[in-house]
Amino acid sequence: MNPLTEHDIRTSFVNCSKGEAKRLPLPKDLADIDHWSDLDFLGWCDLSAPARSYLVAEREGVPVGVTLRSSSTTRGFLRRSMCSLCLTTHPGSGVALMSARKAGPAGRDGNSVGLYICTDLDCPLYVRGKKKPAPGGRMEETLTVEQQIDRTRANLDGFLDRLFS
Repeated sequence: MNPLTEHDIRTSFVNCSKGEAKRLPLPKDLADIDHWSDLDFLGWCDLSAPARSYLVAEREGVPVGVTLRSSSTTRGFLRRSMCSLCLTTHPGSGVALMSARKAGPAGRDGNSVGLYICTDLDCPLYVRGKKKPAPGGRMEETLTVEQQIDRTRANLDGFLDRLFS
């Protein structure tokens, strides 16, 4: 992923108004991110509203931002769930159903799409082994890391495609 500026991020959102995009909080460490090449998307949580998260990915070289809302259900620590993007499993509330309003008129009519995703939005780091989930979080695979990255990107593209359909 190419480095993003505040302007890039704020103008990339496709499922909220320009006013909402202007007011949303940015990642606190945006200026300190030095691992852009390890990111398939930039994701962060809204610290003032835990049910809100944001994701910016590149599609055909253009940043596309999405506002997300997570389900409020918490799961017991003994229960594990799998992220639909990176296929990492987490105990408890490490994975949540996040929904996004669709882009355009469909979103204004209240239509949305959902996806089970890591609540910390660190999928690219899990796939690359840069961040370790709880024991048992990454299954041993016969795919190479590059193939796993391609699969994660394809899963993300599929989710983003549904926003525009």
